Amino acid sequence: MKISIGCDHIVTEMKNHLVEYLTEKGHEVIDNGTHDKERTHYPIYGKKTSEKVSSGEADLGIVVCGTGVGISVSANKVKRIRAALVSDIETARYAKKHLNANVLAMGGRITGIGVIEEAIDTFLETEYEETEESKKLIEKIDSIPMNEDLIGDEHYFDEFIEKWNNGGYPAK
Repeated sequence: MKISIGCDHIVTEMKNHLVEYLTEKGHEVIDNGTHDKERTHYPIYGKKTSEKVSSGEADLGIVVCGTGVGISVSANKVKRIRAALVSDIETARYAKKHLNANVLAMGGRITGIGVIEEAIDTFLETEYEETEESKKLIEKIDSIPMNEDLIGDEHYFDEFIEKWNNGGYPAK
């Protein structure tokens, strides 16, 4: 599998370890950086990593910063990307199995390397199970416009709220 990976300066050593870890498992890795500890900005590497996935140059992506929050948000700004911030194995499995996430985001300062490795393995090994419900949900996620100003559009989610209020999303 071809994996695109990126990080900010805070977790460069961890990213380097993950590149080696993935390579030893037989994956081809596109290392988008950063490559040193010089202060930089995670949006650059979230975007670079996601663009490789979005274009089809890579099968999946992995992004890491201190908490994973900032880099996951920036990774999600790229069209066709569904980046999931995870800190445990079950969330990694769920993200891939039910939401067909294509970028895994993690916090290198808050999640231990053993959990990160296992979450990556789980994410890479889990198959997306398309159901009618998951397909419709992903279509709704993907339909949210990119690069458009939705600030002030208080009614954008009205359709979904109405469905929720009318029992359209039953608990299982």
